[in-house]
Amino acid sequence: MPVFRLTEDLVFPDPHLAGPDGLLAIGGDLSVGRLVLAYQNGIFPWYDARQPILWWSPDPRCVFFPAQVHVSRRLARLMRQKTYHLTFNQAFDRVIKACAEVRVHRGEGTWLIPEMQAAYQGLFEAGYAHSVEAWQDGTLAGGLYGVALGPFFFGESMFHERTNASKVILVALLRYLQRQGFVLFDCQVPNPHLFRMGACPIDRDSFLRHLSTGGLGPLGKAEKVVFPDRLSAAER
Repeated sequence: MPVFRLTEDLVFPDPHLAGPDGLLAIGGDLSVGRLVLAYQNGIFPWYDARQPILWWSPDPRCVFFPAQVHVSRRLARLMRQKTYHLTFNQAFDRVIKACAEVRVHRGEGTWLIPEMQAAYQGLFEAGYAHSVEAWQDGTLAGGLYGVALGPFFFGESMFHERTNASKVILVALLRYLQRQGFVLFDCQVPNPHLFRMGACPIDRDSFLRHLSTGGLGPLGKAEKVVFPDRLSAAER
C-alpha cells in the first residue's frame, strides 16, 4: 500500500487507503485546521522526535460505546466514596504534560513531544480539545485529554498519580457522554486494559460509517462541544 506525502493543502487521502498497520500519510503540519480535519475523517497523528509527522487510521479501531462501560465492584465502591473531585478543562496544560512525563519516567518513549503538546494546546484554546481532571486534597491525582467533535470524543492519553484516578475519570466521562447522547469514545488502537473495561474493536469501515452517520466524515461539519466546569457527584 502507498504512503501518501501531504502538501500544504488541507486535504487527506481517503482513510480506506491506509496500509495494513494503519499508516496513511506523512508530512504536513499540526495546525488546528489540519488536526480537526484529520479527526473528522478518522485520522490522527502519532510519531516520535526521530520521525516526520505520521498520520494513522488503524484497522481495527478500539472504541467504547458509552453505555457499555464495565465497572468492577472495587471501582464502583471507590466511586461511591467520592474520593476524587472531577473537573473539566481546569488544568489542560498540566494534564498533557503529565501524560508525557509519566512515560518518560518509566523509561519509555513518548509521542507527546513538545510540538505535539503545543499542537493540542492550540486545539484546546480553539475549543476542540478538552481535559478531565481528578483532584484529591487540592492535588492533581490524574487526568485525561482528547478531542470532542459533535457526538464523538477521541481520547488521546491519560495518567494517574493516585490509585485508580484515571479509571474513575474514564468511567465518569463515559457516563457523562452517554447522558449527552455521544455515539462513541475512540481509543484508537486495541488495548487489553481497555477491553476489560468494556471497550471493543470495530473495523475501520464501521468506525468511518459511525463518523459519517454522526455528522462528521468528508462532507460533515466538525462542531465544537461545550463541557461544564465540573462533574458533580450526582452526574457520575
